[in-house]
Amino acid sequence: MGGGYVLHFSDRTIAEFFQDEVGVDLYDERYAFNGQSKAKRLRAFLEVEDERVVARCLRALWAHRETLPVYAQKPDHERLKAAVLDLADRLERGSDLPLMDALDRFKPDLTLDELIEGISRDISADKPQVALDRLHTYCMKKFTHLLDQNGVAWNAEEPLNSRVGKYVKELERRHPLQEMTKQIVKSSITVFDRFNSVRNNKTLAHDNELLDPREARFLFDSISAILRFFRSIESARFGP
Repeated sequence: MGGGYVLHFSDRTIAEFFQDEVGVDLYDERYAFNGQSKAKRLRAFLEVEDERVVARCLRALWAHRETLPVYAQKPDHERLKAAVLDLADRLERGSDLPLMDALDRFKPDLTLDELIEGISRDISADKPQVALDRLHTYCMKKFTHLLDQNGVAWNAEEPLNSRVGKYVKELERRHPLQEMTKQIVKSSITVFDRFNSVRNNKTLAHDNELLDPREARFLFDSISAILRFFRSIESARFGP
């Protein structure tokens, strides 16, 4: 950064980059307290955001920087790369907030983008109990997508656990799993069945008393672990 500039970005392209790669609006007023330039807004973002969000931003910016020959060919490139990625690693290790890497933009979809951005905001604010309603909707879309990818029929009336059950059956059919892994994967059907009840009775889906934040965090982490495993399996087959 220098003189208000950030790499080669214009106001429009940096806004698009942050929306797509980081899931935030860089031109939100909360990043304006240092000034209006791109560099000042970025510094404000780095100052106020959660460690994991900042780490994700640093990795995305560096990956983009490496696509630009004018920067990648500079003599200090490797030294700066090591410093930036080391900082991102330390920020991730130092945060006690849940990881967001289980949630992927698995297809171009404005609703999906809004869901992930909303969940990210709630988790960054350490409000997992608020994120659970959106996480349930995300899971509905995710397992519908997985069924479509695997050529498994479904209908709009099926609840989340039914879609998960169909996916698990197909996963076991085509992918050999260790016995313990198989048991955990099967138990995930019950987890998502109970998630339906939590979503309806303990989230902002309705006029409910919210789940205790500690329980919500445990729920969020547990569901994320399941999603993360299924994502890794499908990435090996279909790509990221």
